[in-house]
Amino acid sequence: MRDPLFSNAPAPADDWHLAHCDGGSRGNPGPAGYGAVIQDPHGQTVARLSRFLGRQTNNYAEYSGLVAVLEWALENRIPSLRVVSDSELMVNQMKGRYKVGSPTLRPLWEKARGLATRLDRFDIRHTLRGGNKEADQLANEAMDAGTKAPARDQPKPALSSISAKSAGASLPGIVQGGVVRFLQSTLDEGTFVQVIPEPRNEH
Repeated sequence: MRDPLFSNAPAPADDWHLAHCDGGSRGNPGPAGYGAVIQDPHGQTVARLSRFLGRQTNNYAEYSGLVAVLEWALENRIPSLRVVSDSELMVNQMKGRYKVGSPTLRPLWEKARGLATRLDRFDIRHTLRGGNKEADQLANEAMDAGTKAPARDQPKPALSSISAKSAGASLPGIVQGGVVRFLQSTLDEGTFVQVIPEPRNEH
């Protein structure tokens, strides 16, 4: 019995929008994101989608990318959409060849199927990773942006004063980020170094 998701009449070759989508995670689960590139029937790129998803699995990210593409197509009244993905699991689950056993993925699968049925025509195909380079790059850029803390949130290296006793003389310096920096030239061999924390103001 033919899957009703793919039972609609075929569209003319010049009526299909093409979407390359990809998702990934660094660790499984780990920081995750998706990316997608959508082209019109003439091969012109009309949209690039990407999003950081927080800590998720690779398959969750793949499905999130597919859902984002389908939502974009419906919002823009696209009648015919062909999706290309390098996730063999997702493609075969969408085609009904593989069961969806994961309780985390099933809601996304159901949402994607529901969205796809609202299009006039829908198709999804598998490609090797090399055929999805731009979408993969967008997914990685989303992960990069999501895992990079703003500069204002970066902790400042701790500062402590330091003194070194060399030949009876005291050489002033500082400790910053675990690195000892003396305010004078190099120390003699056998120099004794003592770290003295800066005094704190009591309020």
